[in-house]
Amino acid sequence: MLRKLFKFHGGVKPATHKEQSTTAPIAPVPMPDRLVIPLHQSVGGHPRPLVQVGDKVLKGQRIGAADGQLSAAVHASTSGTVRAIAPTLMPHTSGLTALAVTIEPDGEDRWCELERIDVRSASPDEIRDYLRDAGIVGLGGAVFPSHLKLKPGKSGTLKTLVINGAECEPFITCDDMLMRERADAMLQGIITMRQLLQAEEVLIGIEDNKPQAVAAVQAAIQKSGESGIEAIAIPTRYPAGGAKQLIRVLTGIEVPHGQRSTDYGVQCFNVGTAFAIHEALSLGRPMIQRLVTVTGNVNAPRNYEVLLGTPMDHVVRLAGARPDTDRYIMGGPMMGARMPAFDVPVVKATNCILVGSPALFPPPPPEMPCIRCGECAKACPADLAPFEMYWHSRAKNFGKAQEYHLFDCIECGCCSFVCPSRIPLVDYFRFSKSEIWTREREKDAADTARDRFEFKNFRQEREKQEKAEKLAAKAAATREKVATEPKAAPTPATPTAASPAAQPAPTAAAAPAAPAATGADAAKKALIEAAMERARQQKAQAAAAPKNTENLSPEAQAEIAEIDARRAAAAKPATPPAPDA
Repeated sequence: MLRKLFKFHGGVKPATHKEQSTTAPIAPVPMPDRLVIPLHQSVGGHPRPLVQVGDKVLKGQRIGAADGQLSAAVHASTSGTVRAIAPTLMPHTSGLTALAVTIEPDGEDRWCELERIDVRSASPDEIRDYLRDAGIVGLGGAVFPSHLKLKPGKSGTLKTLVINGAECEPFITCDDMLMRERADAMLQGIITMRQLLQAEEVLIGIEDNKPQAVAAVQAAIQKSGESGIEAIAIPTRYPAGGAKQLIRVLTGIEVPHGQRSTDYGVQCFNVGTAFAIHEALSLGRPMIQRLVTVTGNVNAPRNYEVLLGTPMDHVVRLAGARPDTDRYIMGGPMMGARMPAFDVPVVKATNCILVGSPALFPPPPPEMPCIRCGECAKACPADLAPFEMYWHSRAKNFGKAQEYHLFDCIECGCCSFVCPSRIPLVDYFRFSKSEIWTREREKDAADTARDRFEFKNFRQEREKQEKAEKLAAKAAATREKVATEPKAAPTPATPTAASPAAQPAPTAAAAPAAPAATGADAAKKALIEAAMERARQQKAQAAAAPKNTENLSPEAQAEIAEIDARRAAAAKPATPPAPDA
């Protein structure tokens, strides 16, 4: 019974150029003089280095630990010595560097003791953690950590597991050759994935320009005796290999913008990912190598099994690069990225090294003004309006570009391919996305700085309040202590009426009461009152005490007597003058 297939919106039919690299079987690559293994090779966090310069490592040994759940480990591709852990030029069009481990092979290619897991007795979470530590990521181009996608979603089960064997990008044939030569191992990985996801059915979509791959996979399914697994030939149309597009073709489900396929009971994986999962779970081998298509401006296009970290020019030499080679493109001509140098390393995302030349890829014609013909919208497989996003991106009106679902663009290049004005639309969209991400990072940094400033002010106010409360408590304790202390009785004396000692000493009771206050002001006033009260008591005691002048010299005693006489005279009331006779 033939399965009904559906169509997705848009798409184009560029020349495939696939026949050249499928005439010979997959070949191994000789060991290079050095392997440069970047620690960050997938979506998510940057793995932490687990080795140091000078360490001896074995093949398959973990050299980078996963940084959280959204990450995947990195392993040594062969045995040898760690010569450097330093920023190195990455296989990215930006020409930026990232931390990488450089290994000098010892020629022995000796494996470490491989960790194995019993899939039958292990829990799904244990299997997913094992795959994370084995460095398994999606090999279809997105390099998303596979252990996170191997979750059935909110419902706990999955209706359909879609396996992507479409390989729609021109020139690339590594998935085609994998299905031809290793269909049995790939199918074992698919069966394990189905068990983890509790999927009811498995649909393997392969473009109909790969008849040998379709036949090989169907034979492997029949041989396994598994039910509910079907290999389906789908019409050749770029980009049928996009996850949402392939799901639409096989199931008729159209996943809306901003939603996940698991919300509709579907999950999609690449055939290369299925083979890597089989290698990890059945053989205990982490991801240290992958299949790479070398094609384009070479004498013998072919697919190779390449150790991760191998310099690209080392692989291209095997295929015989022609003298007029002027560029390497990682990926295909539609979505690939030009490499900043020939010796950048092969990484997990390297499915193809497309060798270019001026004859194969001539300079693009000059860009002309947009005529709003709408051809880009007709070809867009994501149902977007590329010409609207182009105008807003060019005007740097990024907010408006987002309103037209800029981030739903899969950067397939269909719009640029059909544009009669030869506008590199995808380049504008990439520019807009990078600018928005940069502004978001700057905004997050500003928000963090503001939060820190506000917390600093809050902390200072809190400390000030705590200090005021401590002062108030101390002042209250002082007042209580002063109130409970016994008053010192004055010593009897016979001061004269004019003497200062005759004046009654002010007491605490006579002192005017301070107005009630709270906080720091109350504390300060309480301390001042306590200090003034002690001063008054000391003054009263000193005035009431008899003057002891016996031990003074006669001169000092005479001086004191003279001062007392002057004070007494000053204290007498003045005698009014007698009236004139």
